[in-house]
Amino acid sequence: MKFFKTVIDFYINASIHVALAVYALLRITEIYFEIPHNELLDWFVFFATITGYNFVKYAGIAKLHHRSLTKNLQVTQVFSLICFLLMCYFAWLLPLRILLFFTPFGLLTFLYAVPFLSGFQKNLRSIGYLKIIVVAIVWAGTTVLLPIYANESFFTSEMYLMLIQRFLLVMILILPFDIRDVQYDAISLQTIPKKIGVENTKKFGYVLLLLCLVLEFMISPNSYFRMAFLGMFFLLLFLLMRAQVNQSKYYSSFWVEAVPVLWLFLLFLL
Repeated sequence: MKFFKTVIDFYINASIHVALAVYALLRITEIYFEIPHNELLDWFVFFATITGYNFVKYAGIAKLHHRSLTKNLQVTQVFSLICFLLMCYFAWLLPLRILLFFTPFGLLTFLYAVPFLSGFQKNLRSIGYLKIIVVAIVWAGTTVLLPIYANESFFTSEMYLMLIQRFLLVMILILPFDIRDVQYDAISLQTIPKKIGVENTKKFGYVLLLLCLVLEFMISPNSYFRMAFLGMFFLLLFLLMRAQVNQSKYYSSFWVEAVPVLWLFLLFLL
């Protein structure tokens, strides 16, 4: 049991789980618009997500405590380096135009972690409302625009509607995390739950979910796609309703982030 817990903790802390969620959303876009599966792009995005998230989470820690890093964190650093090298390998195999298209999203991720505002004291992560918007832009752009552009497809109204829907869905996925972090975030970090309260944050999430449902019926006429979306919709609604400040360790970091993976599974199942 202890070994299983260690594996799960590493799986979450090393950002494999969140990378799988991003990969799932990218695959969902390919399925919806019948885009040929681009394995090189999908692997590049998978390893880029691990690299980016671990850079955001651990760059500051590694800099301040380089000599006293715990063994687990050292293992995560080595793993991140391997993923970075794999990201570079798949980037080398991709056309330059795709990498240039991806560059703004990679730059936003970099600026999310690296201080460059207020005399190099603040990064994008330290700005409450901007934090959730930046993450949603990066996820939506990477999982909707990037695969469509890579396939040289024409951008249709349905694709732009999916971009909006994906942006809103990512915001909803972040809300349980922000609710959890209310007790840890600095007073100066005005996240949505800190500004309007936990219950109002949930109500805000319900409105966004309803908008996503309306957009789904505008995006796809496929009844199987809609059934899979409804399954994901009610699961996310349940998780948002149950989100609280004192939540279990794995509630947001595992179950909430598993929603895109379960959505992809439902699509394959149906």
